[in-house]
Amino acid sequence: MWRRVPVPVVAAARLHVGRRVSLTKVFEARHVELFAELTGDRNPLHLDAAYAAGTAFGKPIVHGVLVNGLISAVLGVHFPGCVLLRQDIRFPAPLFLGEQVVAEAEVRKVKMSFASVAVTCSVRDKVVMEGEVTVRMPEKPSVE
Repeated sequence: MWRRVPVPVVAAARLHVGRRVSLTKVFEARHVELFAELTGDRNPLHLDAAYAAGTAFGKPIVHGVLVNGLISAVLGVHFPGCVLLRQDIRFPAPLFLGEQVVAEAEVRKVKMSFASVAVTCSVRDKVVMEGEVTVRMPEKPSVE
């Protein structure tokens, strides 16, 4: 039988409106190759410089889902135990190998143990991913 457990004050305190957190990463070719091996996504746009040279991008780009993984990392590091429930993301510009990308998250709304978080990944003055995610903070069992 399931029973509701109240959200501990500690978890709610870490997740307050306006809290901003970030993480910085540089993706190299080995990261993209490992991601392709793990997922099976062998799109030549990510792995083949000659192929990518003939596209609008002119060179290989990092998988969008790999960039999105930074959001999971920044949330997991700064809000341990949170669970990603929903996401709405866009990729307005490509991320190229070797570019330093900053993943940022800002808590916009908190209701009980759920939070709406605005997220972006950017390189200098270009945004390579943006959107919003909904997370659930961990509920700890009550002590009886």
